[in-house]
Amino acid sequence: MLRKFAPLVVLALLAAALGGNWYAGLPAPTRASTAPAMGAQASPPRTILYYRDPGGAPSWSATPRKDAQGRDFLPVFADEEISFDPNAAAKSAAKPGTGDAARAPERKIIYYRNPMGLPDTSPVPKKDSMGMDYIAVYDGEDRDDGTIAVSPAKIQRSGVRTAIVAAHRIGRTIRAVGAVALDERRLTVVTLRSEGYVERLFVNASGQAVRAGEPLFRVYSADIQRAQVDLLSAMRAMQRGISALDADRALEGAMQRLRNLGVPESRIREVRESASNPRTIDWPAPADGVVISKRIIEGQRVAAGEELYRIADLSHVWVIADIAESDIGSIAVGTRAEITFRAFPSAPVEGSVAFVYPEMRMETRTARARIELPNPDGRLRAEMYADVVFGADVDDAPVTAVPLDSVIDSGNRQVVLVAREGGRFEPRPVRLGQRGEGYVEILDGLRQGEEVVTRATFLLDAESNLRAALRAFTQAAPEAAK
Repeated sequence: MLRKFAPLVVLALLAAALGGNWYAGLPAPTRASTAPAMGAQASPPRTILYYRDPGGAPSWSATPRKDAQGRDFLPVFADEEISFDPNAAAKSAAKPGTGDAARAPERKIIYYRNPMGLPDTSPVPKKDSMGMDYIAVYDGEDRDDGTIAVSPAKIQRSGVRTAIVAAHRIGRTIRAVGAVALDERRLTVVTLRSEGYVERLFVNASGQAVRAGEPLFRVYSADIQRAQVDLLSAMRAMQRGISALDADRALEGAMQRLRNLGVPESRIREVRESASNPRTIDWPAPADGVVISKRIIEGQRVAAGEELYRIADLSHVWVIADIAESDIGSIAVGTRAEITFRAFPSAPVEGSVAFVYPEMRMETRTARARIELPNPDGRLRAEMYADVVFGADVDDAPVTAVPLDSVIDSGNRQVVLVAREGGRFEPRPVRLGQRGEGYVEILDGLRQGEEVVTRATFLLDAESNLRAALRAFTQAAPEAAK
């Protein structure tokens, strides 16, 4: 009998030893199998959109993966708020009650706007004619204080950069085009003051260099012949013993008539010393230079005052620069300039403005500035093209300035985008001053220390204009409904 109930006795003793919790040692599957019987209900599965970098870096994956340190990418679920803060993961882990278990409060949606920027809004979600979802506009994004709110994700994608408004010394660099011109003060025209006939040419080609006193042509002139005869007659009268006063007057009068005809002093001395009347005269060059114009042919009859040669002294030349109307105020006599000739790009020349012409060219709306340069070797030629860079003096007093890239200029209105706290930007009109060295002076509209957008300005400006249009549309709609 005792042998029959021995197994039951053993089980009773084991239960007493375990304190009554004899089922605690059973395998886990046995316990799990009792869960449905207890009325527990399984949570629905969550949809994973993608996986993001665990350190907050801008790196995502459609499938599970690890980063360079071997850490698993974190899943991003469809029902959780997406954060673009690189330190979001660390903040979530450090702050209790956050993460998947605690959700950020949902923002209130005011209305939905057209995804293409058309002035069409809806109080409920809808699609446009192309099937694109309308974009939700949340409370706080549509303030009436003139600012716009941009999400951190859009700021990151747009590459927004900012700069601090500060004081800068602005030095202007003005660029202009120019050309080499002959020095007008070093031009000489060769003419006769009487009618004559050219019997021989000594300088018979344009571009030929001549020196002062060198014969240009041989000419016969009846007026010069008669003046030489008068000179010889005055000399013979002195020899016949007429009064010295009358003889001096007659001699001086004869020589003056030759001078009036342009006869050089060397020829007058020759006639007095030889007491002869040469039939022709070799006409000398009046100055050193190069013949740039020749209008005389051997055997030609020439009239008094007719231009025969034009001679230019090329030892000095001018550079005439065309300056835009907006830059005229920065150019004055003495302004330094650097001239680079297209023919000699590796040898720029330094100079300064010698004269600013008082009139403007109507066709090009430009003014002209003259720069005088030495040309001892004659390498600079008329009409040679030149690039001119004027370095306007830098004002010693620093002025409030911003980078040029931060200004949105529509022609009649200049605007900058001022960065405010909380990812908001304020379009603010400004009044501009002088420009230079990549900066522009701010005369009104900004204070030093404020922060302005220097990159992606047009994207933010388009966003601001779109928000303004939507505000006007949504405000006009209720009034029309009344």
